[in-house]
Amino acid sequence: MTNLGAIFLPQNPPERLPEVARAADAAGLDQLWLWEDCFLNSGIAAASAALAGTTNLQVGIGLMPVPFRNAALAAMEVATLHRLFGDRAIAGFGHGVQDWMGQVGARAQSPMTLLREYTTALKSLLNGEEVTTDGRYVKLDKVKLDWPPASPPRVLIGGMKPKTLQLAGELADGTILAGGTSPAAVRAAVEHIKPGDKHEIVVFLPAAFGPGAADRLARKQEYFRSDWPGVSGTAEEIAAGVRAVAEAGATSVVLEPTNEDPYPVEEFVQFVAKDVRALVE
Repeated sequence: MTNLGAIFLPQNPPERLPEVARAADAAGLDQLWLWEDCFLNSGIAAASAALAGTTNLQVGIGLMPVPFRNAALAAMEVATLHRLFGDRAIAGFGHGVQDWMGQVGARAQSPMTLLREYTTALKSLLNGEEVTTDGRYVKLDKVKLDWPPASPPRVLIGGMKPKTLQLAGELADGTILAGGTSPAAVRAAVEHIKPGDKHEIVVFLPAAFGPGAADRLARKQEYFRSDWPGVSGTAEEIAAGVRAVAEAGATSVVLEPTNEDPYPVEEFVQFVAKDVRALVE
C-alpha cells in the first residue's frame, strides 16, 4: 500500500509544529514531511520536536542541503534521531538551492561531486564504519560514530535532473521528487533512477480542497514554474491524483498544501489521513 503523507510548510511558525504533528498522529497519517528551506525552520530540530510528541507518525526531512553542514555532523544528527525514534525518522539530502548556498558562502563549484562524496561518507558513518577520505569537498580523518544507529537508517536524495536521479539510484535508499512533478515526469524519473526493490520514491504532490482550491494551485504552479499544478477538489478527485502518482512509481505520496489555504494545517492533515486515505488503496 502506498504511504500517504502531508507537508508542514516551513512558512508556518515552528511553534505550531508539535500540535500539527499530534493531530497527524491521532488521525493515523503515515508520514509528515518538513522542509529545511533557507532561512526558515531547521530540519533536525523540527523533526525531533515532531517525533518526540508522537508515537506512530513517520517524520521526513526533505531535504537538508549538503553544503550547509559537515558530513560527520549530519551523521551524528541522523544517528541521534534514529537512536531516539527508530525508523520513524526519514532523512533526505540534496544540493540545496544554489542561490541560498551562495548567500551563506557554501556554494559548491561541483554540486554533483559534493553530493557523491557526502552521501558515500554519510552512509559509511551511519553503518558504524571508521571513515578516512580526502575528497574534493569531504575530508575526514579516522572519523567513527560512538553512537551509531542499531541498524543503518534510510538516506534519501532529492533531485530532478537526470544525473542527480542516477546518483540517487546508485547510492541512496530512496529518491524525493519535488512538488509539481506530473505522473509522466515521475515515470521518466524512475527510468533514470532504476530503483531496486527496496528503493523508495517519495513524491510531493500539491493539493488543495475547499473554495478557490484550483486557483490557489495555479498560483503556486506559476510561482514555482512547475510542469503540473497538482490536484484539487473533492477527496475523490485528490485520491485519483494520488493513485495516478502511485501508479507512475511513487511508494510515498506526500500532499503539499498551499500558503494560501483558508483552513488550519491540522484540518489539512486530517483531511489527508481520513478522507483521502479512505479512497486510496
